[in-house]
Amino acid sequence: MESSPSIQPRDIDLPISLLQLLSNSLVLYQTTPYLPVASLLALGATSKSFKDLIHNTPNVFRHLDLTRVKSAQFDIAAIDHGGEVWRNVQLDENVTEDDFYGGPLRGILNTLHRRNIIQDVQTLVLDGLSVTSDLVSDIILQERYNVRLLSIREVRNLNERKLQQALVFAVRPSRPANTPKLQGLYIFGAKDIAPVTRVSRHVNRYPPGVAPIDTVPSYGGVVYSQGAQIGAQWNQKSGDTLAEEMESGFDKWYQASGKVIAKPPSLEWASTMLVCQGLINFDAILCSGPRHSTTAVEIGPGSKVPWYRSSCSHLSSMVATHALGSCVGCGKAPEGFSKFGTSPLARFPLLAPPPLHSSASKAAKTPFSAYDDRLLVRCMDCLKGRFCENCHKWWCEDCYEVPDNSYIQVSPQHWEAIGNPPGGHLEKNVKVHMGLCVEDCLVAEMMSGAGSNGM
Repeated sequence: MESSPSIQPRDIDLPISLLQLLSNSLVLYQTTPYLPVASLLALGATSKSFKDLIHNTPNVFRHLDLTRVKSAQFDIAAIDHGGEVWRNVQLDENVTEDDFYGGPLRGILNTLHRRNIIQDVQTLVLDGLSVTSDLVSDIILQERYNVRLLSIREVRNLNERKLQQALVFAVRPSRPANTPKLQGLYIFGAKDIAPVTRVSRHVNRYPPGVAPIDTVPSYGGVVYSQGAQIGAQWNQKSGDTLAEEMESGFDKWYQASGKVIAKPPSLEWASTMLVCQGLINFDAILCSGPRHSTTAVEIGPGSKVPWYRSSCSHLSSMVATHALGSCVGCGKAPEGFSKFGTSPLARFPLLAPPPLHSSASKAAKTPFSAYDDRLLVRCMDCLKGRFCENCHKWWCEDCYEVPDNSYIQVSPQHWEAIGNPPGGHLEKNVKVHMGLCVEDCLVAEMMSGAGSNGM
């Protein structure tokens, strides 16, 4: 009886382990910004190898988002109705207001400090949480923090005046070398939409080798019916459109989208940003309209200097709130467009959301390549009477000088005031009235209300 031939062992390619995959620094750095801090700590607690990988590899905790950490949430409703609950803390006269409202976040940051994590954080996102000015001051000024990008949009219990004083102190001429560490502060914009909606664009896409619903043969069932196919196609188109609008919304500064900042920042913020210029960047910039120029002059009789260069027309520094395109009249602007990569970096705002894989202010300011890299922004004072809030058309100071208010007294209920204004009503050359351009939007608005007693 012949012996059967011996079976030769074959080399079997085993799948790569998670530890081997994350040990690749490129994979690790691209992955960790998407993981919550609790998940990273849980992964580090599974074994000594993972603990060494998570806690001893630089930049693992570089991007830290605490907005969805349960212990960071602070509901003050119970406190306002008698102070029944505050995490079992007994209050006394030694607890300050900032200690009270900043307690939850301080506890988290102190825990991260004890675990030697906080010094590695370079991008810190605290949007929508209870954040006090004292806490932000510590993040900016204390040596144990190395935060370069800080996001505190739509936070609660923030004393903005005290924060402004801390920022001015941080950039004082006598500050220590290599300070401030903070390069960018997100504070004026709206907090980001939940990530689950931002990835919805890819939900309806099919993997390679799988046919979409409209290519599958129909067998008379409901799933394969023509109506179901049309519905699926429209759902996919709606998801794609929604995702595209949400993605483009983060670059509204470059889309001539009109008002970008819903609530105009105060004059104190404009003064603070002027002092911080070149050191700390914000998710907004100062208006560079010609009336804010520091080279205003006294205009005498017969002078050829434009009216907006005169000292009597000069405006103090203000935060720009509107993104514009070219002037309707000349296609330009007196101050010129800022072009990213050519103009000084200080003329560009931080773009939301904060970048995941970089903590540099230049990366936070870089626009998406799909859009125009030219930027033109103005404050509302520079656009008063020359900007249409509906179609976003505007006229520059060279093309249109806004007339005195005494000439603009048209009644919105009477269309005849536009076509044949009586003396003292609407001046013939008025471009914008009541926030609408006279040629198009105001006419359309009044015509739409003509059948119901006016607008």
